[in-house]
Amino acid sequence: MTTVGLLHPGEMGAAVAAQIRRNGHTVLWCPRGRGPESRRRADAAGLGQVADLPSMLARCSVVLSICPPAAAEEVAGQVADAGYRGVFVEANAVSPALVERIVGIVRAGGALPVDGSIIGAPPGGQRVTRLYLAGEPLLVRRVTRLVAGTNVEAMALGADLGSASALKMAFASFQKASRVLAALAHGLADTYGVTDALLAEADRMPSTILSDRDYLPSVARRAWRWAPEMREIARTLDDADLPPDVANAVAGVLTRWAGDRDRTDLPTATVLAHLRRTTA
Repeated sequence: MTTVGLLHPGEMGAAVAAQIRRNGHTVLWCPRGRGPESRRRADAAGLGQVADLPSMLARCSVVLSICPPAAAEEVAGQVADAGYRGVFVEANAVSPALVERIVGIVRAGGALPVDGSIIGAPPGGQRVTRLYLAGEPLLVRRVTRLVAGTNVEAMALGADLGSASALKMAFASFQKASRVLAALAHGLADTYGVTDALLAEADRMPSTILSDRDYLPSVARRAWRWAPEMREIARTLDDADLPPDVANAVAGVLTRWAGDRDRTDLPTATVLAHLRRTTA
C-alpha cells in the first residue's frame, strides 16, 4: 500500500483522497494554516493528520497537489524547499506554461513530476471523475494504480508534461465560459420577461456544440454577420445593467474570420488556424 499526501483537502481534493483510501492506501494531510472547512472535509474523508509539511512529505511516496490555481506555484515551492523526492502530481487547473515552471521547481528539489488534470464533479456515489495524467510512463502507471477500480478514472495522455493541463484549459475554456454565457442569457431574458421562451429554445438546442468540430467552418464563413450581432447583444446587455464584456470579446474573436466570409471550401484546421494572432 502507498502513503499519499494531499495538498490540500478542498472539495475536489478530499473526494479524490476518499477514493484512494477505498483501495486501502493511506492519505495524509497537514492542517497547519488550513481553515475549519478543510478540517471538516479531511475528517469526513478519513485523512490522517501530521504536524507539519516536512513530516508529511517524509512519510509519502506520492503527493497530490489539488489546490486553487493561484496557490499552485507557491505550494510546489514549499514541497521543493522541503526536499521532497517522491512523485509530485500537479493536478491543478493551471496553464501548460505554469506547469513548466512548477516542474522546474519540484525537480530542483528532487521530486518526480507528473502533470495531471481533473475533469468532472467531485467523485462519489454514481459520479465518476476523470484524472488525466501525463509524464514518465512508469510514474503515470504508479499514480493510476492508486485509483484503479474507483470513481476516479485515470486516463494516460502520454509523456509530454503539460498536455494534461492543456486538456483542462481547453475543456474548461468552453465549460466555464458557457456557464457564464448562460447566466447572461437568463439575466437578459428575465429583464425582458421572456424566460419561458428562452427555456423552450434551449430545449431545442443541439447537445454537440463542443464535439462537432466540422461545424466550425460554417461559423467562420458567417462571422462577418455574427460580429455585428454580438455587438448588438453587448448593447442590450449594457442597457439591462448586465456586463457586456463577453459579448464584445466574442465580437472581437469573430473579426479574425473576416477573410473567411462566405467560404464553403475551408477545412476545420484552416479556420482554427485563422484564430491565431500570427494568421489573423
